[in-house]
Amino acid sequence: MKNFRKQIAFWKNRHITRRHALFAFGYSLVLTTVFSCSNSPNNSQQQSASSASNVASSNTSANKVIRIVRSKQLTALAVLEEKGILAERLKPLGYRVEWPEFAAGPQQLEALNAGALDIASTAESPPVFSQAAGAPLVYLAANSSDGQSVSLLVPKNSPIQSVKDLKGKKVAFQKASIGHYLILRALEKEGLKLSDIESIGLAPPDANVAFSQGKVDAWFIWEPFVTRNVQNNTARVLTDGGNGLRDTNNFISTNRKFYQENREVIKVFLEEVQKAQNWSKNNPKELSQLLSGITQLDPPTLEIMHKKYDFTLIPITEKIINKQQQVADKWYSLGLIPKQVNVRDGFLTPEQYAEITPQEVLAKK
Repeated sequence: MKNFRKQIAFWKNRHITRRHALFAFGYSLVLTTVFSCSNSPNNSQQQSASSASNVASSNTSANKVIRIVRSKQLTALAVLEEKGILAERLKPLGYRVEWPEFAAGPQQLEALNAGALDIASTAESPPVFSQAAGAPLVYLAANSSDGQSVSLLVPKNSPIQSVKDLKGKKVAFQKASIGHYLILRALEKEGLKLSDIESIGLAPPDANVAFSQGKVDAWFIWEPFVTRNVQNNTARVLTDGGNGLRDTNNFISTNRKFYQENREVIKVFLEEVQKAQNWSKNNPKELSQLLSGITQLDPPTLEIMHKKYDFTLIPITEKIINKQQQVADKWYSLGLIPKQVNVRDGFLTPEQYAEITPQEVLAKK
């Protein structure tokens, strides 16, 4: 925790060395889990250690293991875990499924690179930061943007009424995440820069505490944190990623070694993801009942939230790749990654995507 506080202090000292401070703090998320001091039982350090232990034990058994990130949102991944569908499908192939949990995208990709996770599900920015760190990341599939599921919260009685009012205020978000990207986009739309706010980099559990205690003025975060805080009358939504603010996709990714050694498993996984997407989209009531426990929200509330998600796998196209390159170029221009990233290094060839992508998804090209 002491080191984390030092990083916060370093981040705030922006007058002379702002560019270097921004890079050092943001980029460090890709290399180390700076939030390991959190008291949350789900912090990434504990999860990585647990996952590494699971790897060791699985190697002594007859079955291989695939570790897919646990989702606590209204997602196809959550459906696959709760229903046990994928686990049953992979049994004949000699695999069992584990679902390690991580605080956010950057922590997932750190674990992916360290060999403690096989399949990650993140927004656009974590993969860029991971590639900038030299990680052999592979983009397996794109997912719908679901912009409305990510919101900028302010305390319910806050005098802040617009993004412009954030100037000089403390705004929390997970570094190198969709919250980071969207606060940048929201500020730029109003003619402001990141330097116009006091950026507070916190993982979601820590940011939730800071927000509830009034230590930050705003927080860019995703569901179900948004709805929980609104329902608790501690927050209201200032804006969200809808109405064109979010212009990127989510991604399912892995590392190069896992892709090369497990293509058939990846194909099966994506097939089941697509089936779960279709089921989730067409069965909002059943989905809400299924995921009420993991999201800690009642089914009627989840049915309302259902409208914020599109539940769609998107084929990897030149448009997707080019947009991801724009994201990488943006982070480099701000000094938040140390080198220019060629995102194509993480994308497969059209022929390779054709081998693992469900035909229903490929037909959307």
